[in-house]
Amino acid sequence: MKSLPKASPLAAALVAALFSQASSAACYVVYGPDKEVVYRAFEPPVDMSRPIHETLTVVAPGSTLVFSSDITGCEVTINKLPLVAPKTGTSSTKAPRADRR
Repeated sequence: MKSLPKASPLAAALVAALFSQASSAACYVVYGPDKEVVYRAFEPPVDMSRPIHETLTVVAPGSTLVFSSDITGCEVTINKLPLVAPKTGTSSTKAPRADRR
């Protein structure tokens, strides 16, 4: 029975670590205007220090961001968002072609 007192604090620490990771993790899901999932990952798709209504409309117009501590299904990342958000105030968002002569 000597191993029981040693195992008890270790088990308690392991359980606390597991629960603290789960409570700090979040799954971010962006639904497009047609309610299709266009983004799902553990990382937020936009800068969360700014208002979501300002940043999300630039990356995915007409979309909805949902985030939850339930990470079920978030292991498989989906990213159908543009790789680079268009800059405001530019006349064209197309990248220059590399094959010009």
